[in-house]
Amino acid sequence: MSDKDKSQLQRPTDQISVFVKRKRTLTLVLLGIATIFTISVMVTDYSIIDGFDSIPKAIAWMIKNFIPDQKAFSRFPNILSKLIETALVSVAVTVTAAICAFFFSLLGTKTTKINPWIGRVVRIIAAFFRNVPDVVWAILLLFTFGQNILTGFFALFFYSFGSLTRTFIETIDEVSAACVEALHATGATYLQIVFQGIIPSSLPQIVSWVLYMIETNIRSSTLIGVLTATGIGALFDMYYKRMDFGSAGLVVLLIVISIIAIEAASNKIRKVIM
Repeated sequence: MSDKDKSQLQRPTDQISVFVKRKRTLTLVLLGIATIFTISVMVTDYSIIDGFDSIPKAIAWMIKNFIPDQKAFSRFPNILSKLIETALVSVAVTVTAAICAFFFSLLGTKTTKINPWIGRVVRIIAAFFRNVPDVVWAILLLFTFGQNILTGFFALFFYSFGSLTRTFIETIDEVSAACVEALHATGATYLQIVFQGIIPSSLPQIVSWVLYMIETNIRSSTLIGVLTATGIGALFDMYYKRMDFGSAGLVVLLIVISIIAIEAASNKIRKVIM
């Protein structure tokens, strides 16, 4: 038998062994997840049957209590004002974080060929800010700034800055490499590479990420508002604690409508610029 025939016979065997290894790995992962789930249920005394049984009761309670009534609609102007305030703060935070993240990402990207050690430090800083959730930032900043809008602003800013820096670095590395190499070959300066190469070629992706972060921050600002006693989150918390569930339900309804509207507008903008 020739070497060619042996190699042809060996290929199906190798493919089968790879398939078997993947199947074993998947089985082990599933068993591990099942084991962790079983231990968690036993430790927390969680009843799966009671959990599923409570879902219809919870839905019925929400339908009965969270439907906005006449009293809730009389508070509509105040609720709408707080919702607009929360949305504007989220937009301001995102735009500020995006500007800072873009110029910071230029130090971390490999495309601009800056010192690799500086690039590593930038990536570590971005990972730190990104991996700490905005709610945790809000809790930490409460000790310094107290319950005010500045706490919520910085909590959203730190998380947005870290996330956008990371995504901008990846966007610039993927989109602008060929363009930057061409400008390098023509003897372009650093500023010319940034403003004539990197920004034009990566701008659609950057705008898309900024729009996505605006959507995310509007969602997050509601929960952060509960902690910082500002915006629409504070209003919901006040109504809920007063057991004014109709007004709280109107707040939730307006938040959902605003998020859907902003997401629809963002999708249309993405389709135009991409």
